[in-house]
Amino acid sequence: MKCLKIEDNKGFYSIDGENWLMIDKISKNDLLGLLDIALTSDFEMDEYDKEKLGNQAHQVIYNNIHEKFKEILTNKSRFKDESERMYKNAIEKYSAKSS
Repeated sequence: MKCLKIEDNKGFYSIDGENWLMIDKISKNDLLGLLDIALTSDFEMDEYDKEKLGNQAHQVIYNNIHEKFKEILTNKSRFKDESERMYKNAIEKYSAKSS
């Protein structure tokens, strides 16, 4: 699913693939939603292109988000394994305390 796109000199994001919001309106919860999509399903995004983004704020925000998600997608399996290992360690730690 495409989640980040550049259109009409502006950056946009979508959590559901249908409703697009301007990138400068993104919230912490929206970022977490995008992260969940990136880790659990197909995640697509337009490549960052400064020339296609006329708004400087959109350039900065889109570039930062694009770079982070590019890194996450490149290391997706390693990130998922590390997250599961941390979660497993936390469960074992707190399960032992309640016994």
